[in-house]
Amino acid sequence: MPVTLTETLEDLVFKALAAPVRRAILDALKDNRQTTGELCAQFPALDRCTVMQHLKVLEAADLVIARKVGRVRWNYLNAMPIKDIHDRWIGPHAAQVVNAPARLKAGLEG
Repeated sequence: MPVTLTETLEDLVFKALAAPVRRAILDALKDNRQTTGELCAQFPALDRCTVMQHLKVLEAADLVIARKVGRVRWNYLNAMPIKDIHDRWIGPHAAQVVNAPARLKAGLEG
């Protein structure tokens, strides 16, 4: 019987972070909000439609929050999903690696 997996927010975050251009967009939003036009100007090799498609993927993963003020769309970084990934996947695995030399030393001395 085939296993059916439903796509979770965590899956969407990993997919969104898989593309270098989307990571670059998040880096551009790291220090402050930007309009879509400002973001497009930072990626001259991409047309506005392509940048908007990447922003939609980032929004679906809850990594970007967009607010429209008049005719201007402001984009904000939401780092919480990245923190959640860190807490779930990176932190515990990094702790094991950091503790490995201590366990090795204790094993050799014991």
